[in-house]
Amino acid sequence: LLWPRPQAQGLARLFNQSQLIQSFGAAPTRPLPALWRQRLGPVAAALWSRQQGIWWQFWGAHGDAGAFLVLPAVSLSGIPTHRLPVAPLLVDDLAVLAADPLSRQWLSDRLRTAMRPPRGLEERCLLQLHRPQTVSWSPAGLGALAGPVAPLLQRFQQGCLTLELRGQTVDLSGEAAVAVGVLSPASQARPEPASRPLMPGQLLELRGPALEGLLQGLLSRQLVREPLASRYAIAEPQLALLRRAPFALRLRELPQGPFQAGLELDLVPAARDRQAWVRLLAALRQPLLQQGLQDQGTNPQRSNWRDEQGRVVGGWFWRAPSAGGAPTLVLYLGPEPASGALPAAPAGAFVLQARPSDLDRLGLWPAAFPPLVRRAAQLEVQADAEPRQPVSRLRGGLALTRSR
Repeated sequence: LLWPRPQAQGLARLFNQSQLIQSFGAAPTRPLPALWRQRLGPVAAALWSRQQGIWWQFWGAHGDAGAFLVLPAVSLSGIPTHRLPVAPLLVDDLAVLAADPLSRQWLSDRLRTAMRPPRGLEERCLLQLHRPQTVSWSPAGLGALAGPVAPLLQRFQQGCLTLELRGQTVDLSGEAAVAVGVLSPASQARPEPASRPLMPGQLLELRGPALEGLLQGLLSRQLVREPLASRYAIAEPQLALLRRAPFALRLRELPQGPFQAGLELDLVPAARDRQAWVRLLAALRQPLLQQGLQDQGTNPQRSNWRDEQGRVVGGWFWRAPSAGGAPTLVLYLGPEPASGALPAAPAGAFVLQARPSDLDRLGLWPAAFPPLVRRAAQLEVQADAEPRQPVSRLRGGLALTRSR
């Protein structure tokens, strides 16, 4: 019989209680992390200098407890408990160090409850956490990291990523699912598309085969659906148009004017849907006029809306198709964007490109993301998923310095 190692059992028990957990490899020549200093007190430097193997930090469902530090229990052998700020909690062959006695007691109580064994995606992520530089998250962890944009990440509620440093870039690989406990395997990776840098001034671009993957979290909320229906007559038939349209969402910096950034959403409606889109846009005219906006356009293919001060605040237009292509509907907030071709996303894939450091400078990037991500010059992630399959394969990279 093959029995799981006690350390593997201990990590599985902690995994069940975590909303976000990270693994790290031994790096005694690097600066002492603040978490080690806080949880280990006067013995932190000595332990750091002789560390071996992997250590972890995690946040529990009780967010106020702060981060827990997890070490192999053997690394604390010979150290009197009174020299530590809080006595360690032994979980099989692991020692868990909490911020305070109350947090330690909370975790101890939680670990007494029956543990559901990890399965499917959870089991695969748990295995990855035995490697350094892996992060795994639950829906609560994603919400804490992404903040108000979490509803747009519904497809990635639970998952894990492994990071690998290659010079000035960090390779990312992993998988994520739409719900907890998904048993399905990840989809097979598709050929990686040729990377295309963001245009000058562009902060973010997200492309995908259908808006449903982006909007399903928002559109499942009555607080969103009700005003769309009552104010703008956007009910289920119109929402269906939105859900199935291939899209590209872009955010661009605006150095001048009243807006920090302009938002552009390019849609490629199917031929059978174009007249329905024309009717939907025509129905928006009266509600927008009632809000005090003015439409300066006389062309039915183009609307340009201004506020009481005469500033362009948004609009839409149809972009002529390229050879053999389909017309693109461009909706925007802020000044009208320049014309440009819609890049194709791989079939079934979502592709995100962003400049985190520029977004962070403008206060447009979630502050809870780790500094490594917030300071990156560029981020690119591709999520591959088969139609109607709950698990996406993730891959991409971070550029730590700007390319010249």
